[in-house]
Amino acid sequence: MLIQIVRFVFVLTGAIGGAQVGGTLTVPGPLFGNKIIAIILFMFLGAALGYVTGGIVGRQLAKTINWIEGKAVKLSGVDLLIGGVGLLLGLTLATLISIPINGIEIRIPLVKPVVIALVFVFLGYLGLRVFLVKKDELARIFRFGSHKPSQPSAPAAGMAAGAPMKILDTSVIIDGRITDICRTGFLEGRLTVPRFVLRELQTIADSEDVLKRNRGRRGLDILNTLQREPKIQIDISDIDYPEIPDVDSKLVRLASDSGGAVLTNDYNLNKVAELQGVNVLNINELANALKPVVLPGEEMSVQIIREGKEAGQGVGYLDDGTMVVVDGGKAHVGKHVELTVTSVLQTPAGRMIFTKLRENAGGRR
Repeated sequence: MLIQIVRFVFVLTGAIGGAQVGGTLTVPGPLFGNKIIAIILFMFLGAALGYVTGGIVGRQLAKTINWIEGKAVKLSGVDLLIGGVGLLLGLTLATLISIPINGIEIRIPLVKPVVIALVFVFLGYLGLRVFLVKKDELARIFRFGSHKPSQPSAPAAGMAAGAPMKILDTSVIIDGRITDICRTGFLEGRLTVPRFVLRELQTIADSEDVLKRNRGRRGLDILNTLQREPKIQIDISDIDYPEIPDVDSKLVRLASDSGGAVLTNDYNLNKVAELQGVNVLNINELANALKPVVLPGEEMSVQIIREGKEAGQGVGYLDDGTMVVVDGGKAHVGKHVELTVTSVLQTPAGRMIFTKLRENAGGRR
């Protein structure tokens, strides 16, 4: 919406400017001799130039606003208040200085507006920086208390206010385990759901494919459940990056700008975020870390479900879904067998346990 508004303003300004330029020109010839035609032609040219320029300026302005919002997330309320006061005082001082500058006669065009603009930018930024540098002293003067960003404030409603923001992606919402994890109280801080993730969930829920539609609706139901939980704090973020097409890249950018962490179970998103230095909390890695530790030489009982890839192998599963490969278990498919662990392999997809049939122990139905 912001890009369209900026573009409209530029198109309108270009059309008006083109009409003024066309009205001042007197070009000989059968076509341009007609002033009305010249005005209309220059109006179209000005509007076209304004459309292109407005799109460029609008995208850059949206990008700048998103960057400012991302940085503002890191600041406390005291920082924002003190910085705003400094900015206001700086702009007030710039207004006072611009009054005598306006009285100076300068024949070179555009010099005076540029000088005034630079005065506003410089003094506004200077006031903001000075007040933020002196924020501790100012906070004590105005009875805000001693402001120490390095020490997180006391947790509110059971959540650590100083914890980094947790940004949920689509996969972890649809997965649903995030609800149980939050209920345990181990996950500190606020959970943030960007609106572009909500749009992706809505698109999936409106899909013609039955499986996708059910997954999307499940994700929306889980979000509603999270919002109703008293121990869980959910924020909906309006920060977006129109110049970035895919959702995963937007998530990484938002986490990078805000200093937060991406909460996901997507392996590819995990790797991309780590390559860009973004903190990632992977639900699958947490689930693997919580699985019981199995050491070579230990014994267990497993039902062999199917044949393995290698000759003579059988495959079974523990209650938590861990795959158990049984050497020589092909002949015991469908039976519960006593096994001895030989080795354990940890892969990105999960944990695999390699076993062999325990000596003097046959299979049982």
